[in-house]
Amino acid sequence: MLTELIFPGVIRRGQSGKNVRRVQEWLTLNGIAIAIDSQFGPATEQAVRRFQSDRSMTPTGIVDEATFNLCIKPLKNAVANIPADGRQIGQLVVSYARQHLAEHPREVGGQNSGPWVRLYMDGNEGVNWPWCAGFVSFILKQAADTLGVVSPFAKTYSCDILGSDARHKQLLVEGSSFTPQAITLQPGSIFLVKRASNDWEHTGIVTAFNADTIETIEGNTNDDGSREGYEVCLRTRGLSGKDFIRI
Repeated sequence: MLTELIFPGVIRRGQSGKNVRRVQEWLTLNGIAIAIDSQFGPATEQAVRRFQSDRSMTPTGIVDEATFNLCIKPLKNAVANIPADGRQIGQLVVSYARQHLAEHPREVGGQNSGPWVRLYMDGNEGVNWPWCAGFVSFILKQAADTLGVVSPFAKTYSCDILGSDARHKQLLVEGSSFTPQAITLQPGSIFLVKRASNDWEHTGIVTAFNADTIETIEGNTNDDGSREGYEVCLRTRGLSGKDFIRI
């Protein structure tokens, strides 16, 4: 079971530590902003009461299993299995990416931090853990697991490793040779923002190819398309400066 889904036991006023921090993160992600300081004081207790009242629960201010499961419901929805129903891996990649997007994954409690980042990065978080490649790898594995096959790429947190692996497997389509008319790529392919021949700085999932643009779902981005953003976004991008990976 994914660590972020495991109920750690009852959490209440007077406690401190990482489990309290998880509660504070999820309260904030659910729209009840609170200091994320790992200390379960009166403010956290009142926030829990409000969360419970908003969901027609008895407002105890104590995080029992039922309260915890409601807190993490967005994450549970995102990782829920999607039946294959005859779809190929690329189609499932798009379906899973859209399922995550619908739950609004974003950072909380600091740069590259929070339960969504830890989900995509196998528990890692913090300023040294940009998570766009982790998001792509997680979605690829979900799709592969649904089909009962091995993911086409090993789990990685690095755009450079993802691009180099794709080149080694002859699945990398260099942007300089790419036109939608000349090379047929399907939704579910991966894009890489290219800096140099073996240097890529951002990645995401292509949901549609147009004449001179792509539509994407990507992690660790924001309104301006930065590689160091804070959420999963739906974007439209031009083709310039992109390489692509066949899936």
